Amino acid sequence: MVLRSCWKSRHKKNRGAAVGPAVPAVPAALLWFCVTQLACGGGGALGDAKSVVQKEADFDVTYNDSVTSENQTIYAFNHTVSRNKSEGVRVSVDVLSQGFESPILFVVRQKQAVLSFQIPLILRGLYQRKYPYNHVGRTLCQPPTRVASETQFFFVDVSTLSSQGTNYQLRVSRVESFTLHTDKKFSFTASPSQPQYFKYVFPDGVDTVIVKVNSDMTFPCSVMSIQDIQCPVYDLDNNVAFIGMYQTMTKKGAITVQRKDFPSNSFYVVVVVKTEDEACGGPLRFYPLRPDELIDAGNRSKDIDVIVTPAIKMEVYVMGMLFCLGIFLSFYLLTFLTACLENKRLCRMKKRQCLIPGDVSPSETGKTPASPYEYGSLADNGSTLSSEAITDSATSTDNYGYAERSLDSVGRSRLESLSSVEEDDYDTLDDIDWDKNIVRTKKFLYVADLSRKDKRILSKKYQIYFWNIATIAVFYALPVVQLVITYQTVVNVTGNQDICYYNFLCAHPLGALSAFNNILSNLGYVLLGLLFLLIVLKRDVIHQRALLRNDLNALECGIPKHFGLYYAMGTALMMEGLLSACYHVCPNYTNFQFDTSFMYMIAGLCMLKLYQKRHPDINASAYTAYACLAGVIFFSVLGVVFGKGNHVFWIVFSVIHILATMLLSTQLYYMGRWRLDSGILRRIVHVIYTDCIRQCSGPMYIDRMVLLVMGNIVNWSLAAYGLIERPNDFASYLLAIAICNLLLYFAFYIIMKLRSGERIQCLPLVIILFTAVVWGLALYFFFQGLSTWQKTPAESREHNRDCILLQFFDDHDIWHFLSSIAMFGSFLVLLTMDDDLDAVQRDKIFAF
Repeated sequence: MVLRSCWKSRHKKNRGAAVGPAVPAVPAALLWFCVTQLACGGGGALGDAKSVVQKEADFDVTYNDSVTSENQTIYAFNHTVSRNKSEGVRVSVDVLSQGFESPILFVVRQKQAVLSFQIPLILRGLYQRKYPYNHVGRTLCQPPTRVASETQFFFVDVSTLSSQGTNYQLRVSRVESFTLHTDKKFSFTASPSQPQYFKYVFPDGVDTVIVKVNSDMTFPCSVMSIQDIQCPVYDLDNNVAFIGMYQTMTKKGAITVQRKDFPSNSFYVVVVVKTEDEACGGPLRFYPLRPDELIDAGNRSKDIDVIVTPAIKMEVYVMGMLFCLGIFLSFYLLTFLTACLENKRLCRMKKRQCLIPGDVSPSETGKTPASPYEYGSLADNGSTLSSEAITDSATSTDNYGYAERSLDSVGRSRLESLSSVEEDDYDTLDDIDWDKNIVRTKKFLYVADLSRKDKRILSKKYQIYFWNIATIAVFYALPVVQLVITYQTVVNVTGNQDICYYNFLCAHPLGALSAFNNILSNLGYVLLGLLFLLIVLKRDVIHQRALLRNDLNALECGIPKHFGLYYAMGTALMMEGLLSACYHVCPNYTNFQFDTSFMYMIAGLCMLKLYQKRHPDINASAYTAYACLAGVIFFSVLGVVFGKGNHVFWIVFSVIHILATMLLSTQLYYMGRWRLDSGILRRIVHVIYTDCIRQCSGPMYIDRMVLLVMGNIVNWSLAAYGLIERPNDFASYLLAIAICNLLLYFAFYIIMKLRSGERIQCLPLVIILFTAVVWGLALYFFFQGLSTWQKTPAESREHNRDCILLQFFDDHDIWHFLSSIAMFGSFLVLLTMDDDLDAVQRDKIFAF
């Protein structure tokens, strides 16, 4: 180098002398001698300051050397690269000296890549904490070769700016098991400063594989990444997320890889151990007192197993879709067959009725007179029943104990009492309001007492439920669809698999969707919701035709037929399927309300329908009902965002829950005949004084009181549980409150129906038993918990499990299947459970 510098200087000066002006010979010679000596002396001084030593090095040999600022060592390696054989090269460096003032820089120069790192290797954690590592192991990127065999050279340069000698060990070795094989498990050890990556080549006939990484150790937290075959390979904690697909993991990790995403038909499986465990839900280290303080990370090695298995083929996709369609289309066929049998039975009944004369006595028809009807546990009807009702009860000959009256006389009196004015005008009359107080506060109420309003007005009132929920569905669903498409796009573009909480061991992609099976399994909600709407439409058409014929059974018998809530329930079931599918496009805690919003709607509509059956005049309007449901959804969002560990939120919610329970109980007990105004406290004190102090009298409405007491016990218990335990999954907790209240009211309705002498026909009874069994199975699969956004993505993946049905559906998909069938069955129960009253006069059907 010194001679080369001198020659360059001499050559430049000669060129300058040739073209420059003429000078005397002796002075020119002296000047040239001085310049040459100065240049060569300077070059010699520089060469003495930094000496470079190049060594021919071999694989699998440990080199113990030292380095200072005055010397630089270059290790030259060569190896043969074959096109048909993948062999990795790993560089391991360990610094033996302690307390050195400057780091050592290692630069690996390859044919098409350069890898550099320093020792100590400083990796940063949260809040810029610094963790030094003195032992580093890196795998070199393998440059592709186009020839069958080629000898390639690479160099390892070692240098430092430290004036003190620093001892180090260098070892370069071949990675014999660098290529992963299908269905063959491979084990290795990784740490933050010693990441590992391996190559996988798609075999012929395999287009999709699942890369599964497992470990017996929960911590340290690690990251698995899938990267294309290119240099450099990003295999450190601070750059592993720069390219490809990646996800954090504790014990389990799985990524589905498709051949179409990798033009070279191969990819790298990179495993990096993180410097901290906070990303995987682990404990967070203390914050250093000084910003530049180095923290000892300790032993963070992790034993890991990796296996690559082929994913399912397209035939399994087709089988899964046909299975899903077959299950739910079979319900259409079953419904059609049931309708045909029912029509045949009705035709036989009509023929039988035509053969029986109209003046035949009950004894001739085979009917036996029933005993006088007694409601509930009380035998006396008191003075609240009219003399006409008492007489009818005493002469009752119906199978249920109901009194038989001439439908002609009842129909004429009922039609004459109907008002053609608007409902609002009807309710503002003082005499009608007084009449309400008399009728609705009777000790024993009948359906006729609570179905006095014009059918046309009520029908329009309840149709608003359907039109409102259809409008809500449109405005709610459109931004939801747009948002989840954006989520899926972000996942596909960034490769961040921690955004969505899938069951990665059973997530089958299709097109841009990462988990098509979780979306397909929601088809049942849509198809069965549509089927329920068709069933309701058929009943509605039959009922409208009966009204046009002035059929007195349709006018005066049975539970009043209002189908608006049924239409709303069917629409809500379809929207639940659509929004659940949107949620499963990218399930996470920010969009979980998409999956639960219409569950609240369904629970609320079912309770309203159950109450409307016997209280059609005083049921809540659509605007009030949806406003309350909107409040529930609002609290659901607040609970998900702010409820975790927030004492103030839980106190406020529990107080509101208890107050709402008390207000609703009062509304139901007095049938709406009370006012919440400034005089409410005075009236409460008056009731307590007259009924509890002045004379101890029991409640007037015993059965109603029993229901409300049980409801308050349940709701107060749920409120206390929430306040004490503060569950993380607030949305599910809120849904549990709604379901508990619905089940309690449904059980009360069934019990009171049976106590009232009514019966449940064969078809509704079969549906009830079938639905109960399906609900039990559905809940079993629901509580399997294949993922949970209450934890970190890495912790959620610990719950992942393989597919259990047709190699395509997992436990949660089966929950979708069974719960959609169970909801459909529950709707049918509400629709058919009072069919036994279709021929019973409404003033003989008890309201409870």
